[in-house]
Amino acid sequence: MKRIFLLFISQLLMLTIVFSQNEDDALRYSMTSFGGTARSMGMGGAFGSLGADFSTLSTNPGGIGLYTKSELTVTPSFYGASTKSTYNGMKAKDNRFNFNVSNAGMVFASPTRSSTSIFKNIQFAFGINRINNFNNRQIMEGTSNKNSVTDTYVDYANGIYFGDIEDDVNGNYAFDLAPAWYTYMIDTLPGYDNQYFGAVPAGSNIYQRMELNSRGSMNEMVLSFGTNVADRLYVGATFGFPFIRYFEEAWYTEVDVNDQIYDFNKLSQYNELNTTGSGFNFKFGMIARAADWLRIGGAIHTPTWYNNMSDSWYSEYATEFDNGDNFSERSPIGYYDYQLETPWKAIGSLSFIIAQRAIISAEYEYMDYTSAKLRSPQYNFFDENSNIQSKYVASHNFRAGGEYRVDAFYFRAGGAYYMSPYANDINDAARFYYTGGIGIRDRNFFIDLAYVRSVSESDYYMYSSPEVTPDPVSNRVISNNVLLTLGFRY
Repeated sequence: MKRIFLLFISQLLMLTIVFSQNEDDALRYSMTSFGGTARSMGMGGAFGSLGADFSTLSTNPGGIGLYTKSELTVTPSFYGASTKSTYNGMKAKDNRFNFNVSNAGMVFASPTRSSTSIFKNIQFAFGINRINNFNNRQIMEGTSNKNSVTDTYVDYANGIYFGDIEDDVNGNYAFDLAPAWYTYMIDTLPGYDNQYFGAVPAGSNIYQRMELNSRGSMNEMVLSFGTNVADRLYVGATFGFPFIRYFEEAWYTEVDVNDQIYDFNKLSQYNELNTTGSGFNFKFGMIARAADWLRIGGAIHTPTWYNNMSDSWYSEYATEFDNGDNFSERSPIGYYDYQLETPWKAIGSLSFIIAQRAIISAEYEYMDYTSAKLRSPQYNFFDENSNIQSKYVASHNFRAGGEYRVDAFYFRAGGAYYMSPYANDINDAARFYYTGGIGIRDRNFFIDLAYVRSVSESDYYMYSSPEVTPDPVSNRVISNNVLLTLGFRY
């Protein structure tokens, strides 16, 4: 039985299916940040040509070659993210906090037995570095008369016989059109069995709200080897084993706030996504001590091959109408396994050591996001990979920092700029980092404290399709991270 509304909406087109594997996923898991120890974080992550710090095993493995003693480090971290949103003049704010371990690992360094060998030391290390943090919570809300999420369902449904949708609660339409149909978000136009209209007519003034809650991280287990060549060249390699945990919950609501829409009162959607995956990469790097005051570093990272990405998701839809009818529908749980290949990465770095008291260091990172690829034996991802190439660009990232020593005390400051990955100004999403820190070091023990603040701005669309675009939500995301590294040398 179909619910009939004597309404008409303007012509619109396709829906972007919620929680399908797409170019947004490829970007999310290709983007990384600098992480690891408090010393490197306090200097803006610009440690690629300095070495002897565990964080460099995930950036420039040549840094392992500067270790002359074995070392144990652990870095607990307190992270908080706050998002300020503005949608059609209405502002909202929310935040989320997370306690984690940014770094933990051991380095074993040993001198070579031969006094005449050019290889002065050999090193081996294993441990973990955090390379991304997904913990955030945001609220976006405001009123709009431009369009409704139901318009996208109409676009996607037009041309499909309603019986195919009605009988497909576990198939192709299970996560969008079927629950939209059974909750009467859409219905067929009178006299048609494959043309639709939505519960919210065009031009209606409605209140829209989305709550987005994400959590999880990307961490990389590292297994590294290196050597010191004649106290002039330091060479290292890392086998990286990153793993992903990403969880997202999204609540979306539309309400007829002024009771202007015939019979319609409220609709709501809840979507949940869980993603896990693990991969493999290889990194090679070196540092040259061109002079006692100058070090030059470089590293190459292969793509990370995530061969066991796994998504699970489901949706719940509900509607309320003025005549007292309420409807709800829950989708089945969807599962899909696929592969992801992230881009290559190249890093160059330079540092100056001044009178054995001060350090100035800078680093450049290149990564071409257009080369990321989604793959699956069951699906070719042709459209999604084409979107990766058209929506994204190569990114140029910069990090810089300094350190000044007064006896056993070390004072640090730095910053970083990560260029927006988006092409043609379709979004911004550039990231700025401001860092600082202090440390105390002696022969066998050190403790370092760092503070990292990041700021980024980007647009978010609560729903979209090629021809249906709501007004964007302007988001300003600020994260604050406090890290404490404890280290022991032996």
